[in-house]
Amino acid sequence: MVSTTLERPDKFRIGRVFNDSFAVISRNIGLCLGLAVLFSGLPTLVFQLWALSRLAPFTAADPAASFDPSTLGEPNLMVSYSAITIGFGLVSYILSLLLQASLVRATIEDLNGKQPSFGDCVAKAVSFLLPTFAIALLVGLGVVLGLMLLIVPGIMLALRWSVAVPALVQERLGVFGSMARSRDLTKGSRWALFGLFVILIIIVIAIQLALGTATALFGWGVMGAVVDALVTSVTSMVMSIATAVCYVELRQVREGTSVDELAEIFS
Repeated sequence: MVSTTLERPDKFRIGRVFNDSFAVISRNIGLCLGLAVLFSGLPTLVFQLWALSRLAPFTAADPAASFDPSTLGEPNLMVSYSAITIGFGLVSYILSLLLQASLVRATIEDLNGKQPSFGDCVAKAVSFLLPTFAIALLVGLGVVLGLMLLIVPGIMLALRWSVAVPALVQERLGVFGSMARSRDLTKGSRWALFGLFVILIIIVIAIQLALGTATALFGWGVMGAVVDALVTSVTSMVMSIATAVCYVELRQVREGTSVDELAEIFS
């Protein structure tokens, strides 16, 4: 690979983001998929297998009961299931932040013509975990409040802060500085970002429906858990890398910043 120094694009282009995102993935498929499996797919698989093992004894008597612990007639099981589900949700949330930060590192390294390494990406992600969590919490609260008010403000806030985590990892601006940086970078490109994320969501839903239908033909046991973990890994990987590429694209549009300059900041 060679260093990628691009001309300053005239505007944010969805097609260019797609091309760059899948180019990064194709050049580093083992690394990207490995990170996605570690931080997203594996935890999902463990939880799915746990749920199957706990609910399997009741499935024979009432298959529908496996989808609703409250119908099993055992309050302790319902409480235990709910507590573990909440705990899994929190752990998954934290791991998703590590995945996004590690793939930001991998994306910039690749676009700069370097070979990203698994250990380096994970180390960078861990070092930024606390501020990344703070940004995600603040963004989440703002978006939820906006959605509760008029929906549209929530969507606009989500777009406004969509590259806050890449800005944090890349430029080390702190929590509020990174959110402000994301606000400035996305200004004038939010409709394009909206279109990009809508397309990505549609693709994710289509993949989930297709694989879900295929899995239903073979049963929803272990095979279903494996497929669900695989889908989660792939979709998380694509979304995280696309977000990182959006950050690079936005900097090039607004500032003409080359990938070389970005890599220097990240070194």
